[in-house]
Amino acid sequence: MRDRDRVVVLVGASSGIGRATALRLARRRTPLVLAARSADTLEELAAECRGLGSDAIAVPTDVSDEEQVRRLAERAVERFGRIDAWVGVASVFAYGSFEDTPPEVFRQQIETNLFGQVYSARAVLPIFRRQGGGAIVFIASIYSRVTSPYASGYITSKHALMGFAEVLRQEVQQDGITVSTVLPATIDTPVYQHAANYTGQRAHPLPPMVAPERVAATIHRVLHRPRRAVAVGWTQSLLVPLHGLAPNLYSRMVRPTMDLLALRGGDVPPSPGNVFAPQPELNAVSGDWRWPAAARLLPFAAAAAILLLPRRRRVR
Repeated sequence: MRDRDRVVVLVGASSGIGRATALRLARRRTPLVLAARSADTLEELAAECRGLGSDAIAVPTDVSDEEQVRRLAERAVERFGRIDAWVGVASVFAYGSFEDTPPEVFRQQIETNLFGQVYSARAVLPIFRRQGGGAIVFIASIYSRVTSPYASGYITSKHALMGFAEVLRQEVQQDGITVSTVLPATIDTPVYQHAANYTGQRAHPLPPMVAPERVAATIHRVLHRPRRAVAVGWTQSLLVPLHGLAPNLYSRMVRPTMDLLALRGGDVPPSPGNVFAPQPELNAVSGDWRWPAAARLLPFAAAAAILLLPRRRRVR
């Protein structure tokens, strides 16, 4: 199917990977149904996409509300008569130990990152079955395959999403419905500015960071050629076999690495970020986090230094 003939519902379109994907598809005149919580930002993006040649509409939607997701699917069919692909990007993130993260913040990450995708599948699968086919693209994470401290809710949601995607694929693959999963590494988006923070320190994404346009390009490719799972960001993808083949070594490395590279000191008050409500003033494609190319080896240098340091009891 040509891009201009494929109707795509893009959930989580207002910022980061979702926004980059919307702009990429708009340049190919793909009809777009754009969904996110930030109504004003979403309408601005829809106008920009229309200026690039796309027949784009904005449908403000909180993906953690199943009724809103159902109405999103209905609105797409009302406008275009069908849905050919559903891309689920919406996600929220929180820094903090499990004990320091408020229960409601932990739960909302599950509601948005996991149940938002579940609600999306429930809404679109009957439409795909009536049509005789369609494509679902879930945006998961490298954190669907590995773990680290200070992100328990996010990692729980992304591990669960990977399992859900695998089961769903097995159930619908004989019916002309494809399920692809994209696993980005650390992507240079505003998700980290949006993140809740209960560490008391300034939080920073783990380097190296990948441009959101690379994830958008991968999403575009899997719309044409579905894939079971595809990672974006080869450096951090190397952590997946390390996590599986040498779990003790991985566990020894990961907390000191997070303490060194992700938490940068300071005295930061607790904040829920955009977990419960959007922060449209921070919406953009890029978060401007990326380091120069020479810094890409820093995580490996840090890991080597950690392994060479004598083991000592860490004091909080």
